[in-house]
Amino acid sequence: MSHSKVFQRNRALGYVSNHIPVVTRYIQRRKENLIVTCTGRNFHTYGCSHFTLLSVSGAHPEDITCLSADTYHVYTASGNKIYAWRRGNELKHTYKGHESQVHLLLPFGPHLVSIDEGSNLMIWDIKTEEVVSESNFSNNVFKITALMHPNTYINKILLGSEQGQMQLWNIKLMKMIYTFSGWNFSISIIEQAPAVDVVAVGLIDGRIILHNLKVDQTVFELVQDWGVVTSISFRSDGHPIMATGSLQGHIVLWNLEQRKVESQILNAHFGSVTGLKCLPNEPLLVSSSPDNTLKLWIFDLADGAGRLLRLREGHAEPPTVIRFYGNDGHNILSISGDSSLRIFSTQTETFNKSLGRASYNRKASKKKGRAVDDPLIMPQMTNIAAESTRDKDWDNIATTHLGLGVVTTWSYDKLKMGEHKLLPEKFKFNMNVTATTVTITQCGNYVLAGYNTGHVERFNIQSGVHRSSYGSDKGAHEGPVKGISVDCLNTVVVTAGRDGKVKFWPFQALKPNDKEPKTVIDVKESVEWLRAHRENSLLATALQDFTIVLIDVDMQRIVRRFEGHTGRLNDATFSPDSRWLVTASMDRTIRVWDIPSSQLIDIFQVPEASTSVSFSPTGEFLASAHVCNLGIFLWSNRTLYSHVPLKAVKAEDKIPSISLPGSTADAIPDSSDSTEEAMVLDDDEDEDSKEYTSPDQLSPKLVTMSALATSRWLNLLNIDIVKKRNKPKDAPKTPAAAPFFLPTVSAPQLQFDFSDVQKQQDSAKLLAHPDFQSLTPFGQLLEKTAETNDFVQAVEKLKSMGPSAIDLEVQSLAFDMRCAVPMLLQFLKMIKHMLKSKKDFELAQAYLSLFLKCHGTMLSEEQELAEFLSDFQKLQLKSWKVVREKLFYNLSVVQHLKKT
Repeated sequence: MSHSKVFQRNRALGYVSNHIPVVTRYIQRRKENLIVTCTGRNFHTYGCSHFTLLSVSGAHPEDITCLSADTYHVYTASGNKIYAWRRGNELKHTYKGHESQVHLLLPFGPHLVSIDEGSNLMIWDIKTEEVVSESNFSNNVFKITALMHPNTYINKILLGSEQGQMQLWNIKLMKMIYTFSGWNFSISIIEQAPAVDVVAVGLIDGRIILHNLKVDQTVFELVQDWGVVTSISFRSDGHPIMATGSLQGHIVLWNLEQRKVESQILNAHFGSVTGLKCLPNEPLLVSSSPDNTLKLWIFDLADGAGRLLRLREGHAEPPTVIRFYGNDGHNILSISGDSSLRIFSTQTETFNKSLGRASYNRKASKKKGRAVDDPLIMPQMTNIAAESTRDKDWDNIATTHLGLGVVTTWSYDKLKMGEHKLLPEKFKFNMNVTATTVTITQCGNYVLAGYNTGHVERFNIQSGVHRSSYGSDKGAHEGPVKGISVDCLNTVVVTAGRDGKVKFWPFQALKPNDKEPKTVIDVKESVEWLRAHRENSLLATALQDFTIVLIDVDMQRIVRRFEGHTGRLNDATFSPDSRWLVTASMDRTIRVWDIPSSQLIDIFQVPEASTSVSFSPTGEFLASAHVCNLGIFLWSNRTLYSHVPLKAVKAEDKIPSISLPGSTADAIPDSSDSTEEAMVLDDDEDEDSKEYTSPDQLSPKLVTMSALATSRWLNLLNIDIVKKRNKPKDAPKTPAAAPFFLPTVSAPQLQFDFSDVQKQQDSAKLLAHPDFQSLTPFGQLLEKTAETNDFVQAVEKLKSMGPSAIDLEVQSLAFDMRCAVPMLLQFLKMIKHMLKSKKDFELAQAYLSLFLKCHGTMLSEEQELAEFLSDFQKLQLKSWKVVREKLFYNLSVVQHLKKT
């Protein structure tokens, strides 16, 4: 299932790269190098000129294990299948045959070489998707870890092994040509050197071997101090430079002529440098890393060192708190364990920005560089509060940090960390004080922080000056403060703590007794956090027993209680109209609560627990962050573009399990899913999406009114007055020529008026037989009821007509005197049928009134009709008594309520 009742998977934000090495392609038509990175089940294609995201592939059934590319295709391996893509997102070929996970790919002219974890080598014909040849290696003897094609070696590939040996194979003859003895250490990577016959071999002990394949001799050997050689690349713009990557995130640039280190790019990445690619004939180097970054370096410094030219990055560790910023819903603020604050755009990744990492001394840290273990970097942020009211004037974001009492400020407009570090004087020498929660007033002037000591302090965010404290000297709560909220008018401050108390304080302590709370609500359990909706004065309070309590700030009392989660509550968010409350818990469920009805209306389970959720101010998206996931996931609100019946979820209902959104909505169909399972899923979705429709009659004992508009029946008695009033003053003029459109008759359904059409008269005249009757369509239906006693079609026909048409039909019943009495009798029987069925009560009365008005004289003269009316009168009185009793009762109740 791809969606719940309310939310549907949209896409993931913040993914750039992972441990799979980056791949580059040169597109002749674009005159540009394209960069392909892996992000899990998708791969992204970036343009090298501006680092813009050009395309996102469809989602693979499993994580991508290998990437490769040639002039025409991008090849990906997922599980034991291989896929070939055109233009970055069009799936062209699928290769099936491996039994183990594929981890090495090499396009080789019209063929594709693939190697799986079992060291089974297969050669595919790219166009026909057929296996040309294959060979099996024993992992105990020769476990393949590296693969390359030496330049000028026709039909030859070079294989590197975990045992340290290399083998040269002819793939056309599937014959091993030569075995290189190796260096007794596992080979991590093999790369072609600019010189013919020479390859660079990277070993896990940090050595880089430049080896001549033709004579099987080592040209020279280099040693990297940082350990395992994870990647190698050579410049091809005339400079003898080799770049190597390490697990520590450093890049070493080697001068091949002098056989020494030319320069180093220390801390190029926070993670290992798994991908290095020098762009052909340009002084540019592309690097990727599992720290979710992609960087482009340019060699234009005087000493030949690399300088960062372009950067595309996301969080290096999973986000902990996310919040939509502003009123347009286009930007999301995010903090994570890497101590960084970032802005992600829901429109395009080009607008993603970074505010940097939290530092004790921002200027000193900036000069020192981006070291991972920099002592100036502050611990990870735990809470964030932002207000856009004064973002152009001063800092407007405040964050707390793990184990620190300092509250840091940030500027959204300047995209940097602020100068203020908020901490009261009384805590400056107390190392055990920790800021546990923070909020910013809606005016954007004040920051309120709560501490583990129970104190609540207020600061001016512009100057950083401490302004006020709440509660006594011992604090506002007996224990850590877990939540703070301020109403939109800065009159009431609400605090909650581990002591199970929710307290209401005056914002400004003007009197001595203002140091005491106005109201205290005992929620009986420790409070985990508070989430506020300032416009409606609602406050969601999470308790330690997995219960959510809704508090009305104006009334200062509990108004709702939601129970159902079975794990620790992580976060909650209100919908913009404050009708829904969306909660996330460690039980891996996301639940939607309807606040007016106090019912659970939607629930779904995700693979990893959600740590934070935030509703878009426009109501368009729900954003969520999850455990062990570096991205931010968007869910579309289905109620905005389709009608969704929101019935309460029952306790016994099965909880649907939904996978997290990918970078794109398109996915590769998994052949393992059977057609029957897919049909079952479709049926389940249809059952969930069925809309409740009220029956025509709730009970046969009740009298039911019709849903027809009053304009269709209310004026039937006054139809003569209406016609007279609407009569035109001037007679209609006949047009000189026929109009280009066909005239229509006023009716609920489109009908053309052919009454004025002149027909060609044949020479032979058609004579009507005197027994033929000229009945209207309604008259014909009414005539049939004499045999069937089924009046449903006749009633529906009348309901589809307008007042004038109904008047005409009722008057035409007595047009032909030979059949007038039977027709009038059948009409009375039709009204009797409507009264007996207790449906359309007001229509039956309107039709009967018009009928008596038009044919009252004939009813009194004809004995058959008069006898029928006596029985009809009893049924009419019986129906009216039922309606009159209920109507008068309701009117009396309403009048009584008005007087009281």
